[in-house]
Amino acid sequence: MEAPGFWDDPEISQTKMKELSSLKNDCQDIEKLLSDYSDIETLIEMGEEEADPELIPEVEEALNAFEEAFNTIRIRTLLSGPYDRDNAIVTLHAGAGGTESCDWCQMLYRMYSRWAAAKGFALTVLDSLDGDEAGIKSITFQVDGENAYGYLKSEKGVHRLVRISPFNAAGKRQTSFVSCDVMPDIEEDIDIEIKDEDIRVDTYRSSGAGGQHINKTSSAIRITHFPTGIVVTCQNERSQFQNKDKAMQMLKAKLLILREEENADKMADIRGEVTEIGWGNQIRSYVLQPYKMVKDLRTNAETGNTDSVLDGHIDLFINAYLKWKAGEKSEQEKS
Repeated sequence: MEAPGFWDDPEISQTKMKELSSLKNDCQDIEKLLSDYSDIETLIEMGEEEADPELIPEVEEALNAFEEAFNTIRIRTLLSGPYDRDNAIVTLHAGAGGTESCDWCQMLYRMYSRWAAAKGFALTVLDSLDGDEAGIKSITFQVDGENAYGYLKSEKGVHRLVRISPFNAAGKRQTSFVSCDVMPDIEEDIDIEIKDEDIRVDTYRSSGAGGQHINKTSSAIRITHFPTGIVVTCQNERSQFQNKDKAMQMLKAKLLILREEENADKMADIRGEVTEIGWGNQIRSYVLQPYKMVKDLRTNAETGNTDSVLDGHIDLFINAYLKWKAGEKSEQEKS
């Protein structure tokens, strides 16, 4: 019988296994990049020796593929935060504006769902509340995949939509806001003490798909943390106890991030729920009327292809944010 290998060692934690697997994949990607670079050099030398112009399109295609792969690896190197490799938990809250804001919330959920599907990530809804007439008032969902939090942390903040409202009979332009809060799904037991007197645990009936117990028992859980004002909810699990465990895990993850921040400004930046969902706080504007433009107000990344963005193609903004944060960190280290 073959002796167990390194990867079979039971002493290695699940997190370390994921990290080692990721590093292994990184090495394989870099080796392939080096091999592709060598192949391109060979193609160029062949073209020069044979003076064959027909090789030019082949070289250009290989160079474009090489550049794309190189940029993907480069962006991955920027994901160096302590929780960047973790899964992500995202919460969307519709701002003031009634049905229009609820519809915008549903549009953003669709955008992130399509982005996750294109990445091969799994998405699970943990809690949701439908709008009174249409759309979604709030929704919390988990995105499972390598570096999910590292990518999606760029989305935390207020998202602003300007369009001709389909719910306005007069056909007037309307501005809507939705807040997006993102936190890592930390799998290890988080060493944070939460006093019973600091929280309130509410139970309520679940809504939506999930099994025969839905709408029959008060299995959904809402936990309010009084000192910080943080509210977490979960209704996806099959029992009240499982929902409470998941909600407590989410609360501890938020408190851990808050504890590790060094000043009040950064602390306020993490707590998406307490940010006013309105003018002056948006991180990104999505303008559909009178012109089409999506622009990130932090990085100045922009595109006129609004349909593509709303269909989930948001890597332009994610990559720009990671580069922007890396530059900001570099400036801080210099000073």
